[in-house]
Amino acid sequence: MTGRSITAVVFLFVAAAAAQAKDDAAFAPPAAPRDPSVLGVGIQRTMTLLATSTPQQRNKVRILFYGQSITEQTWAKTVADDLRKRFPNADLEIENRAIGGHASQLLVRVAEHDVYPFYPDLLIFHVYGGNKEYEDIIAATRRRMTTEILMQKDHATQTSLEPPDMNRNKGAWWDNLMNTKLLPDIARKYGCALVDIRGDWMDYLNANNCQPKDLLRDGVHLNDRGNFLLAELIKRYLVHRPDLAASVPADLVKTYEVGKDIAWKDGTLTLEFEGNRVDAIAAPAAGTAAPQTAKVTVDGKRPSDFPEAYCITRPSVTQAGFWPAILRVSWEKPLLLEDWTARITESNDDGTQFRFEASGSKTGPDGSGSGAVKFVSSSGRVVIEPQDWRLKAGYDIGGKRKVPANFQIKWQVKPLFVDEYAPPKAGEPGREYATTLVQGIANAKHTLVLDGAVPVRAIRVYKPPLR
Repeated sequence: MTGRSITAVVFLFVAAAAAQAKDDAAFAPPAAPRDPSVLGVGIQRTMTLLATSTPQQRNKVRILFYGQSITEQTWAKTVADDLRKRFPNADLEIENRAIGGHASQLLVRVAEHDVYPFYPDLLIFHVYGGNKEYEDIIAATRRRMTTEILMQKDHATQTSLEPPDMNRNKGAWWDNLMNTKLLPDIARKYGCALVDIRGDWMDYLNANNCQPKDLLRDGVHLNDRGNFLLAELIKRYLVHRPDLAASVPADLVKTYEVGKDIAWKDGTLTLEFEGNRVDAIAAPAAGTAAPQTAKVTVDGKRPSDFPEAYCITRPSVTQAGFWPAILRVSWEKPLLLEDWTARITESNDDGTQFRFEASGSKTGPDGSGSGAVKFVSSSGRVVIEPQDWRLKAGYDIGGKRKVPANFQIKWQVKPLFVDEYAPPKAGEPGREYATTLVQGIANAKHTLVLDGAVPVRAIRVYKPPLR
């Protein structure tokens, strides 16, 4: 069994938050959690960075909301706003890259562009769909990043959470299995936080004499009260717990202070490290004699020589004006930093049969293909699997909108590296000015060398928990 029932496949959240929101005081707050001891478990590296930020030390914290249409709703913005209010000294970067209508079977493909290059400190995650693909996303996150993961059980859409009869209601049976066994198993296996939204939701319904429909705008999506409740349940989990400090692996993210842990020698800074990402933290310039840049090498190579240190952005949208037109673009040969276009040269009305041409801004014309077979461009810098095309989906959900003549799909290749480190001006007091020297390389032992005595306060190394 790999499918989960989804009452509404497509939901476009188009109303502005201000038009939907009601005064929170109009809604009864949730009761105290069943087990307060679980709050904050699994996310204490992130919460410590937030809680220990001061005007003199504004810790940089990157948070990503990811999932499908439920995560696109206003509760996520409410949580983000609450974090900014509670931790005003933190240097917060928060993004929501959720894609409505994309169950885990689809999201696992596009996550390659959305999640791993962003490398958040905390991933707040909810998605419907198959358990295998759900686990694949979690496993890849643990292998490729030091990100903490806050998983969510589903909110309740039925009046009872008793195990249903599989033969009478296969969808409800699957939902129950996911929430009572499969999601908890994944959370335990990968050391993730898991918020029991489902149980807390039922407690709220019972305490307030409500039905599931009272918190929903359709069979699954949240109305104002539902958004309020989900935000409250997530917010109260995001707490700092100093008593859980020992649960954060000491070598997950490690900062080496220059002059204390490492030192310049004859204009060269060398660090042997283990991990897959390394950042330089700028220091205020001490004078004008230092060179403007320092050459960067890792294991004797320029960071640009590592093929895995390049990322591809999410491809542009379908003819309907939303959803990526291609779920994943990959590569077989080393990439160049350039812009790419796939131009549809011919297509039937519903986008099930079409041909296209690929071209790069540096590579130039790079071959043509059909959506029915795997495409590998002439240079090997573009690979597209047939199941990743979404023109038919654009036709189906876009009011049967045909693929226009010469329709173009665009993406970019961007660097996760610098070959020369130019320290940014550290102007704002207390703020860290970090530059990623290289990201995405093998999670193994490496040697970093900076050649040129530029002002660097520290080097920070990221070592994902899984290999």
